[in-house]
Amino acid sequence: MRLHNRRIYNLCYRFTNSPDDAQDLTQEVFIRVYRTMGSYHVEKGAFTTWLTTLTRNLLVDHFRRSKQDRVTDSIDAGLREEDDSLSLSDRLEDPRPNPDDRLASKETQKMVQLALARISPDLREAVILRDLQDMDYKEIAQVLRVPEGTVKSRINRGRMELARLLSRNKKQASNE
Repeated sequence: MRLHNRRIYNLCYRFTNSPDDAQDLTQEVFIRVYRTMGSYHVEKGAFTTWLTTLTRNLLVDHFRRSKQDRVTDSIDAGLREEDDSLSLSDRLEDPRPNPDDRLASKETQKMVQLALARISPDLREAVILRDLQDMDYKEIAQVLRVPEGTVKSRINRGRMELARLLSRNKKQASNE
């Protein structure tokens, strides 16, 4: 649990955009790991891939239960709870960057997170697994249970959609 907790929490947070939901879902993942550890077989693939698949399935279940086609309501709540949503590791700042650089970085992270919340779940999970969890295409295909070509397509479309949303947000911000 210590080895994978941060990774699973980050995956849950990136998908839900809610620190409370991410914390609850992370706990649920490890409860499921404990209950289903016997179903993991090393010859079927890496433990990380199995764990990510289990997490993804839990996130899909959560998504279906909550009927979140778009996460627009949680975007507004996320902005109001910005200070509360930071994990302990996010609060421990590196002393080297100056405050302006840190602010710019946090603003960029916030903009990316908001844009991620606005793209479809299929595209979002592919982009998160590739660009934020650094999984390779084969692992992502196993986790999502789709062909590698579909994974590549979703990642490409997700990145293009993110770029479009971020560009639009940048233009809006410069006009204000």
